[in-house]
This record gives sequence, structure tokens and C-alpha cells, in this order.
Amino acid sequence: MHSARYDGQNGRHERIDFLTNKEKGQSRNKTAIAIGILVALLVVAAVAAFLIWLFVFKEDTDQKLSSLSQASVQVFSGHMKLGNYPYQQKLENTTSPEFKEVATELEAQLKDYYQKDELLQEYYNKSVITAFSEGVIAYYWSQFDIPATDLEVVPEFSEERILEALEAGVLETRTAAPTVVKIQEITASFTDPRMARNPGARECFFTLEATDTEESFTSPGFPDSYPAKSRCQWQIRASDENVISVDFPFFHIEDDCSDDFVSIYDSLSPDYSQAITEKCGQRPPTNPLTVLSSGNVMLINMITDGEVQQPGFKAVYKAVPKTSVQKCGGVLTDDKGVFSSPMHPSFYPPATDCKWTIKVPSGQKVRLKFTLFRMKEPGVDVRVCHKDYVEAMDVKYCGEMSSLSLTSATNEIVVLFHSDESFTDKGFSAEYSAYDPANPCPNEFACFSGLCISKEMKCDGWNDCGDMSDEVKCSCAKDQFACDNGLCKPKLWICDRFNDCGDNSDEKACSCENNEWRCGNGLCLTQDVVCNGNQDCEDGSDEASCKTSPGICSDYSFKCDNGDCVNKVNAECDRVDDCSDKSDEAYCDCGTRPYKLNRIVGGQNAELGEWPWQVSLHFKTYGHACGASILSPKWLLSAAHCFITQSQANRMSSNWQSYSGMQDQYKHDDVQRRSIRRIITHQDYNQMNFDYDIALLELSEPLEFTNSIQPICLPSSSHVFPAGMSCWVTGWGAMREGGRAAQVLQKASVKIINDTVCNTVTEGQVTSRMMCSGFLAGGVDACQGDSGGPLVCFEESGKWFQAGIVSWGEGCARRMKPGVYSRLTKLREWIKSETEI
Repeated sequence: MHSARYDGQNGRHERIDFLTNKEKGQSRNKTAIAIGILVALLVVAAVAAFLIWLFVFKEDTDQKLSSLSQASVQVFSGHMKLGNYPYQQKLENTTSPEFKEVATELEAQLKDYYQKDELLQEYYNKSVITAFSEGVIAYYWSQFDIPATDLEVVPEFSEERILEALEAGVLETRTAAPTVVKIQEITASFTDPRMARNPGARECFFTLEATDTEESFTSPGFPDSYPAKSRCQWQIRASDENVISVDFPFFHIEDDCSDDFVSIYDSLSPDYSQAITEKCGQRPPTNPLTVLSSGNVMLINMITDGEVQQPGFKAVYKAVPKTSVQKCGGVLTDDKGVFSSPMHPSFYPPATDCKWTIKVPSGQKVRLKFTLFRMKEPGVDVRVCHKDYVEAMDVKYCGEMSSLSLTSATNEIVVLFHSDESFTDKGFSAEYSAYDPANPCPNEFACFSGLCISKEMKCDGWNDCGDMSDEVKCSCAKDQFACDNGLCKPKLWICDRFNDCGDNSDEKACSCENNEWRCGNGLCLTQDVVCNGNQDCEDGSDEASCKTSPGICSDYSFKCDNGDCVNKVNAECDRVDDCSDKSDEAYCDCGTRPYKLNRIVGGQNAELGEWPWQVSLHFKTYGHACGASILSPKWLLSAAHCFITQSQANRMSSNWQSYSGMQDQYKHDDVQRRSIRRIITHQDYNQMNFDYDIALLELSEPLEFTNSIQPICLPSSSHVFPAGMSCWVTGWGAMREGGRAAQVLQKASVKIINDTVCNTVTEGQVTSRMMCSGFLAGGVDACQGDSGGPLVCFEESGKWFQAGIVSWGEGCARRMKPGVYSRLTKLREWIKSETEI
């Protein structure tokens, strides 16, 4: 706030007279009368003004406000390297005359560059220089405002067009007078307008200096809660010979990254091409976030928009010598050893290359095992790995894998590590050892993958190899149960109400006693728990058919069309009219299998018509690519990551064909093929963490429902799929990790996994739009090619409901790595808004 000064008219100071007591009394009476008259006049004037505005100007004002709210703001940011200007420490102070002088000149130059482009000139608003660093590097952002009437030009505001205008201007400036600041290089990248901060901002804008002594800072309001609509920025610098390390020992942001998030840049500008990472949600203490810069600057932005405020974060930062970060690679000649990506288990720094050459004695070979491998980056095809990768034997690896085992062809293997300028991750940790090809696993079991495991792990019921090779051709021991699918499980697991075999053979002969009640999750309780007024079953099924609680409406209540609430677990489509308007039973022509019916990893062949809502999506002429489910004659449901990829071709509906009623990929009898008219992906889909991984597909012509083509039921937002519930996942994906796709539709029974356990085994990577299903023991899971397919659960009402969409996971059917699915109860309203289903 600036101080205010009151001056009289015409620049003269106001005259002040001191009154006597008598005059004061008279003055008070006169003043009271005058104030009363003045207030009355002001009230009349205000009413008149309001009426005039209401009837004359309101419509015009509303139109202007509406137009303003629909306008598009395009922001681009980047940096430029200056060629003829010496670096001064004073440039780091945004209030110094030196900063203001150079910033003003560069902002004027940027404006001139944009003036040469007719389109950019018309909508240009301003450019702002935000910081300087050694080099000399200047950081900037530019803003263009497009009114609602001209929104059709927004697609023309591309990074390429901006950069072309800037580079053309830079070329012209090089021939200018020597006194003009020369720009040698310049970059430009799309930027979230919420990150465009003015260096003169006083609210939540900080400049920090990193040294070898740890310092800390926190988000506003920490540890209580951060405020909504926050726009915070921290610029961190270190001396030229150092890089910056920032550790977040506490990190809890709302798990919707479209509303609240923290983004970190290897720059002092929010340039997406130099983003290190973007995070939201809650990090468990066992998996803290630690990031490194490649140079001596770092920018941290915090954006909050949502109504849900979490505690925020605490960050600890310090300077680290560049030499310690860049030290990687070398020649390894020991019989065995360990090596990892730079700074592991912290995030590796951007723009880094390493080379390891592993040599073992002649006649031996090298076994290489990556015990951790995480090099995820949005928009990267893991089959190409064109950004960050590990390369060995001419093959590039990227993405996320719980383990990766390789064996060399000779006694030498070269491992390359590369990170580009944007988005980093935890990297990898690897073990290597020499072995004799004639006896690859002395006194151990050799997996098909080349991995060696203890012989005791063979046929123990656990997928220790990762490819199930240790669990095939097994003769079960006396203390083991022989599953119908050939697996061996401990006899103690029989009738424990968990489908340990994966085919339910260990549970199929089990049921509750006559005097017991079976909960929805399979748990057996005494019969007297039913309708006793307490929720004894975890899913509340013991109270589900009892008298409902009137006047109570919560997130767990079923909302009738007339606004009434039904407090009953899974009231919809249970053949009971719980709503007075019967709306709970009005949309139930779904989730049935007309055929009466007596491999995904660990799965089995599906019978014809067993899963009539399953759809195969073919991309171009490449065959099956993703799965989908039928919602109505013209709408299919799938995963956004099938379509939002590095290739624009995946987003084009004309490149896709749907096949409904298919069981065998090579048999098309009674199969209905439909082209895709429109692909709708969720507007908040996040390529980094697969949040909101959902897509709707509108068919070019409606399906004709038959015995093998039927819609699946969608759950209401209050529907409960309790932990431990057995559900089914289907698809034509790979039958084992790294294997080829299945020809015949596969099915596998999996269990809904408790959210707390799910969050733990995925290291806090799940959001409320995700759910885990599978087995912590491994052996049964969805796999590559099953993406977009349905996870469906059978209700006692006789209806099948879709609980999830196959989204992501680490490997296939690995121990402690269950599949992760998009949770439909959290996405139900979006589906309804887009399809009216």
C-alpha cells in the first residue's frame, strides 16, 4: 500500500481553524443536520444510479463481462542469451536501476519483434523480463489477449509462430548499433497464464540464495492449509559452480493437478520445455520428492484454485557442487557391482549423459538387473524413448518398470544414460554380475527372463520371476493346494475369502454357514447383524435392505431424479423401488449377459458372449490396440491414454475402428464394425500421472444389440465397490509381460484393493480418480493391450457394473504391483454431462 496525502484544491493545503467550546456545540448541531441531508441525497442518488444501470446499462455490461470471461489469454515464456552485455550482480535485484534499464530495453525489443507479424501485433498485450542469470541469460514472458469474438484465431498462436517472429527480430537486431543490447539466442514455450508473475509482485513472490548450508521455506499457510487462488513463485539461485537441490520432506497438495499443483523448472522462467516435474497429491514419507537443477538456477511455482485446501509443503534447499552431480559412468571390471543414475534415489538432473562399460573375464557373460527403473515423461512413447532413456545392446528403455533383466551376448556390455532438458524422474538402480553361460544360475532357478531366484521360490505360489516361469509345471507339495489353473498355493489360503488362485478355485467350494450372513466383500458374520442398526459389514450390505434413514443426504446416498436421497448401499438397479419416482430402477437395461454361461496374465479364455460389453479398438491397419466398453448404441468408454499420445494420428477418430461382439481376433462372424465419429477425452487428463484417464467414443452409426453385444451398467457416484470384492478384467492384451497379444479374449478375476494399501504399494501415485485391483501376490493382472478395457463387478441384483477402466501399472502381474484403474464413481458426472447417459 502507498501512503496517501490529502491536499486542498488547486494544490493549496486545507485551512485548519481551532473552535471555542460554544462554537463547537453549534457546529455539532449544524454538522448533524448537514450530514443527515447529505446522506439522504446520497441514498436517493444511489437508488437512481442503480435503476439507471439496471434498465439501461446492465445488459450491455453483462455482455461485456461475458465476453471478457470467454476471452483467451495466450502466454509464452522462455529465455534469451545476451551477446554484448556484461553480467552484473545488480541484475539479480529486480528493483535496481541496472535491472530496470536492461529489462525496459529488452521488453521494447520483444514488442518490436511481434509488431512485424500482423496477427501477433493485433493481440499483443505486453512482455515482462522476470530475471537475469549468469551467461548473460534474461528470462521473459509475453502475453496475447484474444477477445471472445476472435477465438477462431487461437490455434494460430503456436510456439512455432512465436519463435519464428522472435528469431527474425533477433537477426535484425544483430546489425543494430553497438549500444543496443544484442540477443544471440531465444526460446519460446506455451505457459500457463497463472504462472506469469511480475518481478515487482509483493504477494507470494520470493528470491532465495542457495549455499552449502540447508535452508527451508514453506507454502503459505503451512502446516494448516494453503489459501485458494494462490499464485506463488520462488526463484532460487546458487553460485556458478553449483547446482540446486530441493527436498520436500512434507508434500500434501490436493490430488487434482488441474486445480492445485507445484511445478518446478530448470530455469527462472516457467518454460515447459525446461520443466523438471509437476506434482500434486500427497507424498508418503518413505518416498519424498527430491529434485536437482542442471545449472545454478531453479524456479518453483505453486498454483491453487480448488476449494479443497491441504497443508501444502515444506521444502529444504541447498547448493551442490556440479562436479558431484555430473560424476557418472566409467569402466566397471569387478565380477559384480552396483551403479545408478546420477543422484539416485533423488530425481536425476536434466541435460545429463553417462556411459558405463562393464567388462568381465573372457568366456563369461554379464547379467544386468535393474532393481528400480523410473524414467516417466508425459507424451513419450515407451516403444521409441526419444527423450530420457537407458540404452543397452542398441535397445532404448524408458517409462516405468518394477524390474528389468538383461544378459549380454559377450563379456562386455555398454550402458548409456541420457536425460534431455525437460522432466526428470528417479532414474534407475542396477546390479551386474558375471556368470558362466554353461551354468547361468548355480544352485538357483533360472527364469525365462534370465533372472536367477532361489530354488525355494519355485512353485511357491508367488510370481517371483515376473513372467510366471517359476510357477508353471509345478507338482504341489503336501501343504499346498492345486489350483485349477495349475498354480500351487498354501492350503491355509483355501476358503479365506480371497481369490488367491486367480481362477477362484480355492474359494469355489466355500460358503457361509446357515446361521451366518455373507457381506458383499465375502466376509461371513452372525445372522443377527442384519438390520441391527449398525454397519457391521464394511460395505453396509447387512443394512442395505432395511428401513432407510429419512432426511439424510450424503455423498453415499443415491440421488433420485426428484431430489430425494436413498440411504441404501447400491440402491440402483437392485429391482427394488427405493425412490418414490422409481428413478433408481429407470435406467437398468444394461449389465446382463443374454447367454447363459456355466488370458490376461494369469487369466483364461473367455466364452463367446460372456462379456458382451467388451469392444476391441483397432488403430489403422495395425490390429487391436486398446479395449473399450459399450455404454449405449452410440457411445463407448475407453482410456484417454490410448488417444493422447506423442503421435497426433492417435487423436484422429478416422484412424480407429471398433469391433463389438468379438471373441477371437481372427473370427469376425456376427461382429459389428463401426467407425469412430468423435473422440472426447477428459479435459483434465494428465499424461504424467494418468489422472482422469477416461475417454468417450461416439460411433458413426448405432450398434444393434444382440446376445453377444450388450451395454454395461454405469455405477452412480454413490455406488460402493468394497475392498476385497471380486471383479473381472477382460481384454486381448499380452498374456505375460513382454509377450505378444492374445488372439482370444481373456478374462481374469481380480480383487478390489483397499485404497490405503493401493496408495502404499504405488508409492503415493494414485489420486481419488484411481483404484487398484489385482493381487499383491502377483500372478493375475491386466497387461499391454488391455488399456481402456473394463473392470466389471457382479451385484447380487443380477446386474454387472463397470467399476474401472484399465489405466496403468508397473509391469504385468508382479508381486506388490497391482493394476491401477480409472475409478468410474468419481467420473460418473462427467460421463453424464457429455453423453446424457
